Amino acid sequence: MGAVGAWLERGRHAMISRAFPFTPEFSAPTTRPDPQHFRPVIDLVAHRLLVLAGVAVLAGLIALAVVERRSQDDGSAALAGATTPASWNTAFAGSRGQTGDAQRTTCGQVLAGAALGVTHPVLPCGAKIVLRNGETQVLSEIVDNALVEPGRQLEVTEALARILGLKGTSEIEWRFATEATG
Repeated sequence: MGAVGAWLERGRHAMISRAFPFTPEFSAPTTRPDPQHFRPVIDLVAHRLLVLAGVAVLAGLIALAVVERRSQDDGSAALAGATTPASWNTAFAGSRGQTGDAQRTTCGQVLAGAALGVTHPVLPCGAKIVLRNGETQVLSEIVDNALVEPGRQLEVTEALARILGLKGTSEIEWRFATEATG
C-alpha cells in the first residue's frame, strides 16, 4: 500500500471513530437487566394464554354438544339435503330415440334397447322420479344428464316413451318418488 493508500486508510478509521465513538457511555451494558423489570409482560402473556385456552375448551364443548344433538335427531333427516316435494311438476318431454348398442350415458350407465330411464340436465344421477302421462304412471330414475334434442326439459328412453304413450315432444307430469311409491 502506497502513501496515498495509507492516507486513505487513516482517513477511513478517523471517520468511523467519529461516527461511532467508543466511550463508556456508548458501550454495551455489562450487567443483565433485572428480571422484575419483565414481570408485568410475563404476567400479561400468561393471562392471554389462559384466556385462549379457555376459549378453545369452550369451543370444543360447544362442537361436541352440536354433534351429539344432531346424532339424537332422526338419521334420515340428517342425510336428506332438501325436502321431497309431493306435488307434480310439468315438463316438456320426448323420446331420446333408439339407443345404440351399449350406449354409455354421462351417469356412467350403459343403455340397452329395453332400458327405462330419464335424462334431466340438473337432477342427480340415480334420482328416483315418477312420470305421469294421462292415467299412466311409471317409476324411473335419472340415467343421463345430457339432453339429445333442444327444447325439452326431460327425455325418456324409447321403451319408456312407449309405456307412457309419448309421441314427439309433449307435456307430461313428474315428481320425486317417495317411500310409498318406491
